[in-house]
Amino acid sequence: MQKRIALLALFASLAATACFAQRPSPAASASCDLGGGKTVKTDYSSPRMKGRKIYGGLVPFGEVWRTGANEATTFVTSSDIVVGGTNVPAGKYTIFTVPNADKWSLVISKGTGEWGTQYPGQDKDLARVDMKVSKLPAPVENFTISYEKSGNGCAMNLDWETTRASADIKAK
Repeated sequence: MQKRIALLALFASLAATACFAQRPSPAASASCDLGGGKTVKTDYSSPRMKGRKIYGGLVPFGEVWRTGANEATTFVTSSDIVVGGTNVPAGKYTIFTVPNADKWSLVISKGTGEWGTQYPGQDKDLARVDMKVSKLPAPVENFTISYEKSGNGCAMNLDWETTRASADIKAK
């Protein structure tokens, strides 16, 4: 009897692990070294395009978007930084975006621990920062957040479908 219970427990554990490992929007991470031990790290889930119209379709224009999938996207900075001209103290935040065809806003929220779709509201916003929007030369299947060294900081890039939205980040 104990062998059956042990086998059932093992099977349940393996099934749960297999389901979690095959998430349609896998976990991803990006980071930037700003020098002097100062870093920025973003953890997010990376949804796939799968032939869908993304911006202005799956992700409506003019509405707060969770910026990824599954759990809320985290934005952690080890020191005070400047994001698009706005001071951001060291700490852990959740990021959202408000996409439009030609203009985006990056929302840095003091609310943390939400499920991705639960925007905590403007009263929890630390800042809203204008993002630069450009067209990518080819479609990007997987939503991707990356950091690219730029001058004395980094550009945070959000790429998906044929759109890149970016914000400059510098150490303070």
